[in-house]
Amino acid sequence: MNTTSVDELVQLVSIKDRKSFLLILQKDEKLETHYGIIKHSDIIGQPYGSLVCSHLGTEFLVLIPSTSSIVRTIKRKSQIIFPKDLGLILLRLSIQPGQEVIEAGTGSGALTLTLARAVGSDGKVYSYDMRADMQKLAGENLELVGMNKRVDLKTRDIDVGFDESDIPAIFLDVPNPWQYLTQVISSLQNGGFFGALVPTTNQVTKLLEALKQSPFGELEVVEIMMRNYKTIPARLRPSDRMVAHTGYLIFARGLHTMVR
Repeated sequence: MNTTSVDELVQLVSIKDRKSFLLILQKDEKLETHYGIIKHSDIIGQPYGSLVCSHLGTEFLVLIPSTSSIVRTIKRKSQIIFPKDLGLILLRLSIQPGQEVIEAGTGSGALTLTLARAVGSDGKVYSYDMRADMQKLAGENLELVGMNKRVDLKTRDIDVGFDESDIPAIFLDVPNPWQYLTQVISSLQNGGFFGALVPTTNQVTKLLEALKQSPFGELEVVEIMMRNYKTIPARLRPSDRMVAHTGYLIFARGLHTMVR
């Protein structure tokens, strides 16, 4: 049976109202909530799926946190890439355990920590952003969920290029990704995976034009719309609101020996 241990990230969900808390377990630490205090020592060694109680008697379910739940709880100063888009990014960039990947446009670190979880303890994420305040926030978010050792945060303009070479995948979350394709090709493996996110169609057009004039192939543009349904069996229907346009995803393969 899978049980909790020291230094593990866990999720506590209140049975009372489903409010969720994330914490990294330490022997002498405690979580203070308006439901009462929960000692980490009361959680360590417990099987996932078990119940623990605060000193006021409130019950909490102990769970392995999903990447989606982690992303939704991070502190943010800017718009983050939504979970509905993050999943496709991982698939299209073929992110795997032990892999290296470059990201430009760290922001609050939603994609950063998603990539860090995917590459695992043997992989590495190199994340670039010009703003020191955003890198500081992303670093705090990564440390909060125990992913900081998997990420190298770099505060500088990518106009001068990336420090790394022969990287399997590169993703740009910047306003003008078409201006950095030369830098991408210099650091991307031949046949490597490229991706970008932009919010408007005119940005998509500029990027596509630049990709077609550069050594890239297998171009793809995607927009994801997500509609949840109300989980009432007798009255199954769509929710009143949906997560519609959040951005356009553009994917391509770097082809140093150009074939189209």
